[in-house]
Amino acid sequence: MMEAEWDALRVLGAVTALFLLLWATWAVGSTVYVHLLPQARRSNHWLRAHGAWAVVTGATSGIGKAYAHELARRGLNVVLISRDLSKLKHEAREIERLYGKSTRVIQVDFTGGLEIYETIEAGLKDLEIGVLVNNVGQKYTTHLSRLLDCEEDVGKKLQDIINCNMLSVAQMTRILLPRMVSRGKGIIINISSVADRKPYPYLAVYAATKAFVRSFSVAVGTEYRSKGVIVQTVSPFLVETNMTYPLRKGLLVVSAEDFARQALDTLGLTSETTGCLSHAIQDFLLTMLLPSWFFMSPRGFTLLESLNVAGFFSERI
Repeated sequence: MMEAEWDALRVLGAVTALFLLLWATWAVGSTVYVHLLPQARRSNHWLRAHGAWAVVTGATSGIGKAYAHELARRGLNVVLISRDLSKLKHEAREIERLYGKSTRVIQVDFTGGLEIYETIEAGLKDLEIGVLVNNVGQKYTTHLSRLLDCEEDVGKKLQDIINCNMLSVAQMTRILLPRMVSRGKGIIINISSVADRKPYPYLAVYAATKAFVRSFSVAVGTEYRSKGVIVQTVSPFLVETNMTYPLRKGLLVVSAEDFARQALDTLGLTSETTGCLSHAIQDFLLTMLLPSWFFMSPRGFTLLESLNVAGFFSERI
């Protein structure tokens, strides 16, 4: 009887080991294909063939600014959308000076409601738009915090982050997707976060909004794949931006410029990506070493809470 039980355990162990080996092989293989095979790259001509213009939200800093510059460097005219008009004009001038491409700016605050999208539609109506980058976003607080620990009005802040992180993605897609479908080509890039994979205590609101971005992107991408529209979800780890200040470029943190360049290289190769090789490796290791259930468990949350109280995350998130 004991021998039979051990035989069953051996079989279970062998099956588990085989599953893990296959999963690791697939992860390494896909990482090599997406990030390390230059011959698999799409040409800039392929990118421009989707349309003469790109639209980038949250385009005056961080990842959005880097995408706007990289898209212009690859030959596209760029529409920059953000809330600070002086910064918009500055970046537009820089893009025109550096790359010789045309620009257009639209000033809106994405924490607003449906009323702001009339302004956006009017500003985009006469352009052949091939690429949309839904990048604009904000955190609930500048640090890790419980839901009720926001220093601002909690109700207003919740509405702001939902409008900025979620409504913007849905409405910008609603505006531009019909044009792409009618032309049979187009690219929508939705900037999410590694936090879109699972609930994150102390990042509850931010993680939930990014989970929406990922779910929405995958579903819409599946619906319109046959219509010639590519929808890509980009879920980075740490990138050197205002949102992650005072972190600086290093082993685990990539610059926004490097990130945008590498992430754009993955277009046409994968519909879901961490964006760059460094983040792909971090994703693999995190999945292996830190199971998704850990911080949901009482012990895991207690550890997270202790680290937060001790200030471990004060200059890291």
